[in-house]
Amino acid sequence: MALANAQVFLFLVVFSFMFVLSMANFNYTWAGGKWNKTNCPYGNNHPNATQTSNKFNVGGSENWHYGFDYMDWACKNGPFFVNDTLVFKYDPPNPNGGFPHSVYLLPNYWSFMKCDLRRAKRIANPSQGAGKGFEFVLKKSEPYFFACGEHGGIHCNNGTMKFVVMPLKRWPF
Repeated sequence: MALANAQVFLFLVVFSFMFVLSMANFNYTWAGGKWNKTNCPYGNNHPNATQTSNKFNVGGSENWHYGFDYMDWACKNGPFFVNDTLVFKYDPPNPNGGFPHSVYLLPNYWSFMKCDLRRAKRIANPSQGAGKGFEFVLKKSEPYFFACGEHGGIHCNNGTMKFVVMPLKRWPF
């Protein structure tokens, strides 16, 4: 009895796998060629069908500042795609007080977790976030690790002024 159940289970797994693979073919036609990647019978309703990139203000209306959870922001605003732009807006240095910010690109996950800025690349200095902000284009489908590097990485170390994005490639709809 167990052998029969195992055979049925194996058959279902193989059938499901084959079905999923056949449906993943973008040139697959349905009902005599009435459906494919560009001629959906219900219209081309994909939200990014004609859009090539998006622009995201990091932190939304909160901008780039101390005490905001940017990992949560990235989770709620993703997915991000190759050629999307991240805009970092923050106040310039103020001689009357306040804390300046910057944007660093960390080289890997371990540097990100430890906020190790030794091999990080500063991509925006404290004055570049003023006005329209500093723009960074996600050019590759690879993880990008961002952090504030001012004050020896204290803003990164407390866990709030850092986040990671993994841009996806857009499908050619």
